[in-house]
Amino acid sequence: MHEIPQSTAGLKEREPVLAESPFKGRTGLRRVLNALGYSMAGLRAAYTCEDAFRQEVWLAVLLIPTALLLPLGGIAKALMVGSVLLVLVVELLNSAIEAAVDRIGLEDHRLAKRAKDIGSAAVLMALCNVFSVWACVLAERFL
Repeated sequence: MHEIPQSTAGLKEREPVLAESPFKGRTGLRRVLNALGYSMAGLRAAYTCEDAFRQEVWLAVLLIPTALLLPLGGIAKALMVGSVLLVLVVELLNSAIEAAVDRIGLEDHRLAKRAKDIGSAAVLMALCNVFSVWACVLAERFL
């Protein structure tokens, strides 16, 4: 591991502080390209390993073009598309929480259950947001 230099002021014993990751020091274009690669790997992993994410991607494939093709103003379209994209973001975070909890241990534990349930609730709230936004925009325009 890489050591991070630290001041000895206020320390009783000198202990090395280990860097979080050897890749943290990258800067510039290399950092951007690395981040893009990690993001694409995350999207691939979520799509191949997470059924809920895959279903929500297909819902987005249907809803986003629909929103863009409807005779609506730009703000209404942005709200509709944004609400759908928010579901994907929240699902990715929920999947990350579940993977981290499962990595720690698969046995039943009340805190693990709480973390997973809260992540699931966040996805539900994002889906309710899609329904609300779409209902409000469509009702205003077509009713």
